[in-house]
Amino acid sequence: RSGRLDALAGRPLPCQVERSIIPPMGSPDPSSPAASEPVSQVGPERDLGWEELTDVIDLALWLGKLLLEHGSPAPRVERTVELVGTSLGCDHLDILVSPNVIMVTTSEGLQIRTKARRVAALHVNIGRVVTLGDLVRDVSTGRCGRVKLRERLESIASSPPEYSRPTAIAMVGLACAAFSRLFDGDWPTFGIVLVAASAGMAVRQVLAARRYAPVLTVLAVSFTASLISVFATRFVHTATPQHALAASVLLLVPGVPLINAFEELVRGYSLMAVSRGVQGLAISLAIALGMLVATGWLGAQAL
Repeated sequence: RSGRLDALAGRPLPCQVERSIIPPMGSPDPSSPAASEPVSQVGPERDLGWEELTDVIDLALWLGKLLLEHGSPAPRVERTVELVGTSLGCDHLDILVSPNVIMVTTSEGLQIRTKARRVAALHVNIGRVVTLGDLVRDVSTGRCGRVKLRERLESIASSPPEYSRPTAIAMVGLACAAFSRLFDGDWPTFGIVLVAASAGMAVRQVLAARRYAPVLTVLAVSFTASLISVFATRFVHTATPQHALAASVLLLVPGVPLINAFEELVRGYSLMAVSRGVQGLAISLAIALGMLVATGWLGAQAL
């Protein structure tokens, strides 16, 4: 028995034999020509540190906040935030989009980070939504990193309105007046609506700059535009005074919130759908109340 032990003492164990014979998984055969070629790695991944992970979630939240504030529906905001986060190195993101808050939980390796960001008052700006969409496309294709993304977000957030106040006032008034013609209104109605809607837009800009409540702003604008249109029909002969009253408040119609509410309801975002639906209903009621007060003050016989 001792002789057998001495004979086995110099032998390698079976597992050692297997390790020496079987090459590691994925290593090339030493006899093959590929063994002499350098191994190329496509897109090597590097684990994000704590500060880098924090920066990524801040940028993704900021971009989602801007999209939601400027009129994007919740499904698009969620997809965009996830795309930006994963493109910048995160493994996975869980996003919660609510009417006033966006919350993101992101993970990369063993690191997990959760952060929320408050959403300010919503105001539609389709131009900025398109600009943010182009920025997301650059991030997803690797043409825009974290540093450049932050610079471009700061530029977008601090950029002035695309159109000056006089230009916006004139164009909104002209658009509402054009709608009056589509409603079979005559040319005197066109002129009345142009003046009334332009005045309403001017009031809207002043109240928005002073950060009044959106519903109160809509009420004041509806009252102003309706008052001017009803008052003007007393001195300008028109065969369609009702068209003048209706077209002068078209700038207040909550089209984007109601369309987004329907899309979110269909896609299962019930909280956002209810919120936007209530917002659209409140705006519609404010429009009707402003028109009612204006016509009641001047007398319904003016129409």
